[in-house]
Amino acid sequence: MSALRGKTGLAIIWLCFVGGYGAVSLLLRPGSQLTAFADVAQCIVLLFANAGLLLNAASPDWRRNSFWMLLGMGCGMWLSGQLLWTYFEVLQQQPVPDPFLGDVIFFLHTVPLLGALALRPHAPQADRNLRFGHVDFQLLLSWWVYLYLFIVIPWQYVVPDVVRYGLSYNRLYSVENFTLVAVLGYLVARTSGPWRRVYAHLMGAALTYALSSMVIIAAIDRGAYSSGSYYDLPLVASFVWFGMAGIVARRVCPPASAVNPPSEEESSEMPAENNWPARMAMAAALSLPALALWSETLSSAPPAVRRFRLLTTLAAMVVLSSLIFLRQRLVDEDRLRLLRGSKDALVNLRRIQSQYVQAEKLASVGQLAAGAAHEINNPLTAILGYSDVLLELPAIPDRARDIAQKIREQARRTKEVISKLLSFAQPQPTELTLLDLNSIVGSVVELRRLDLLHKNIKFELDLEKPLPGIRGDANQLLQVFFNIIGNAVDAMEEAGGGLLTVRTIRDHRSVVIEFSDTGPGIRDPGLAFDPFYTTKPVGKGTGLGLSICYGLVKEHKGRITCGNRPGGGAIFRIELPSVMAMLTGRNSGATPAPVTTRLS
Repeated sequence: MSALRGKTGLAIIWLCFVGGYGAVSLLLRPGSQLTAFADVAQCIVLLFANAGLLLNAASPDWRRNSFWMLLGMGCGMWLSGQLLWTYFEVLQQQPVPDPFLGDVIFFLHTVPLLGALALRPHAPQADRNLRFGHVDFQLLLSWWVYLYLFIVIPWQYVVPDVVRYGLSYNRLYSVENFTLVAVLGYLVARTSGPWRRVYAHLMGAALTYALSSMVIIAAIDRGAYSSGSYYDLPLVASFVWFGMAGIVARRVCPPASAVNPPSEEESSEMPAENNWPARMAMAAALSLPALALWSETLSSAPPAVRRFRLLTTLAAMVVLSSLIFLRQRLVDEDRLRLLRGSKDALVNLRRIQSQYVQAEKLASVGQLAAGAAHEINNPLTAILGYSDVLLELPAIPDRARDIAQKIREQARRTKEVISKLLSFAQPQPTELTLLDLNSIVGSVVELRRLDLLHKNIKFELDLEKPLPGIRGDANQLLQVFFNIIGNAVDAMEEAGGGLLTVRTIRDHRSVVIEFSDTGPGIRDPGLAFDPFYTTKPVGKGTGLGLSICYGLVKEHKGRITCGNRPGGGAIFRIELPSVMAMLTGRNSGATPAPVTTRLS
């Protein structure tokens, strides 16, 4: 029913405008009343066409907006020329002068239509810069203005000749109108879906106008034309058709939005290499020397006309060359932007690939570790039990008691390794709560400080206050910080001592914790988080600590990296997403001063 109502409404519009115009033209006799009716009616029909096209200029898509606004501009220029025509015939009650002042307006009204088609609103090139469409439009406008100056103006002002002026104007105007029809036909053939229907309506309207203007020009030459005659019916029909094309587009091509992007059918695009607006602009620039050469060698025009055409060509070459240079610069800037985007995308791809490889390693090793840990845990429990039984026997010799004690210690050490393997393979679910990271870091450092009273190792805290809160599991983060600090302490202990600096900072929407030491550094930072990778002596490290840290930080939606400092030593950086609601302090706009504490 809605489709029926739509077709019925369109039919009523056609009947009101075209049928009403034809009926009044038949009822009124040729004269001033018919002329006034025809001129005013054509102005009203052009207003309808303009309104129908501009109905679509409220889309979130800038290309569609510009497309329909340029079509409306062409219709507006059409209306301006018609108003001048009405001024002479209705208000001044005199024939339109020949040459007519509005001829240049009628001629140039087609240029915005061609410029609108150069934007290709059906194309899914969301990133195509609007400046390209503007420059292409300026190139086309400059070229058609040059053609008008080159072909028509000499016979109006340089060597006035009404007959040659009319002949030159009519031929050039027909070429321009049929160029618009050809471009629309090309778009109809290369697109599909709703936009093909829109282009087909615009092509029908443009073809009707081109043919009707040729018929009217022929009737004027024969002296058979008068405003309001039946010659105007196809002209009025073309105006109405343009407005109807806008109404049809409003129905079949609803405005695109960021939430609902255009469908594949709606955004069907011709191949990217068919950039016809740029090619047309380049061909226009290359045609200037050819036209100047024709004027100087083959044209039979008077010397004054040839001289005027040569000067016009030189001026047009300067203008078009400047526009081409501008367009090429915009193209280079766009290519550089795409190149930078490609480099960034490649870096991100490599980073994601490394994270994926790391995750695959952790997953495969986790499965292996879980199976091995369960198989080892059962006999290990028996060994611990039997060693305890031996130690409790009162009559056991001292030598046997020492051996049983060593067996129990090694069994307990092995059980700790097994517990780490199980923690790595089957991590416990994270319990997220609001945490103050500075408090957790301070607690870890305070606990570790008690173990280093007689070692040449110092801690330095550089904590930013206030610091945004985070959501995390306090026990898991304690485990991460203990592992990193433990590795740093072991490395500096082998080097005879050193300084470990723990720093917290706010970085945009994240909280960053940095652990930097003055030890020997990391031999291979790229392998630091791989399972079972360790540089410690055999029997002292399992190589699972940093792998467990990597997994826990990932569970907190964070990121952990490591590297070597330029001055020596290793640095670990942990980034965790912050909770901005946990910001403390009233003057949030001021930069807080960090609190530095040195612990020995």
